Amino acid sequence: MDLRIFTEPQQGATYDTLLTVAKATEDLGFDAFFRSDHYLKMGSVDGLPGPTDAWITLAGLARETKRIRLGTLMTAGTFRLPGVLAIQVAQVDQMSGGRVELGLGAGWFEEEHKAYGIPFPKEKFGRLEEQLAIVTGLWATEAGKTFDFHGKFYDLTDSPALPKPAQAKVPVLIGGHGATRTPRLAARYADEFNIPFASVEDTERQFARVRAAAEEAGRGADALTYSNALVVCVGKDDAEVAHRAAAIGREVDDLRANGLAGSPAEVVDKIGRYAEAGVQRVYLQLLDLHDLDHLELISAQVQSQLA
Repeated sequence: MDLRIFTEPQQGATYDTLLTVAKATEDLGFDAFFRSDHYLKMGSVDGLPGPTDAWITLAGLARETKRIRLGTLMTAGTFRLPGVLAIQVAQVDQMSGGRVELGLGAGWFEEEHKAYGIPFPKEKFGRLEEQLAIVTGLWATEAGKTFDFHGKFYDLTDSPALPKPAQAKVPVLIGGHGATRTPRLAARYADEFNIPFASVEDTERQFARVRAAAEEAGRGADALTYSNALVVCVGKDDAEVAHRAAAIGREVDDLRANGLAGSPAEVVDKIGRYAEAGVQRVYLQLLDLHDLDHLELISAQVQSQLA
């Protein structure tokens, strides 16, 4: 079971804070550091000092880390033109020595678009499908040849399809709860399917849909990696769990029901139940980015039991 650290910087984090967490992620033996792609806080937090850009952040971390994978859950398709995104991700992949993964979603948070003057189209899923075709098509185009795409939303003519990523194939993550279109899209383009914040039962149902879609597409269900993203709140005892829950404005009972919360043994047990449902990788949503003791505890007493 791979454990990856997943952060939500729009809730309030500087680049230096993210760098500190990323370095701890690497030093403590976790597989990867991922971040969300949002420009506006959610909930009652103040969000200070303001948003940081996902791919600018990852570019910096690419030069400051050596081993961990780096990526997004999920890059908002509404934020970037697909040709520009392909260039950005390829460059960061080069800067990292081939450690980047692209999670790409349709975009959903209308308020952040209004706040920063970003168009919020009605038809987002069709755009996402074309974006995936373009980004992966640009990277797959043989050097010296050109790439063309003529769709409903995007039109590319005689693109040199440069630069190329350092990796022969940048892993692409697609995720969500949609019952029909999402599994089909994942079956066509994804190397990994991620279902965020889902119960064991809902995870198992959605994975079954994706596996069936992959078989129907001729890829085979095992061609994809299957993952979940879950909020994490671990403590050595009940008092420490309660303290960490209060620090992120959550109730312990809610975290236990809908995330990974409790003692290390409780969390290991619940991860085991997700593993039985087909989860191969878990993104631990870490909401208090200043509590590095939390990371150390997870590394020493959760990750060590899952290795």
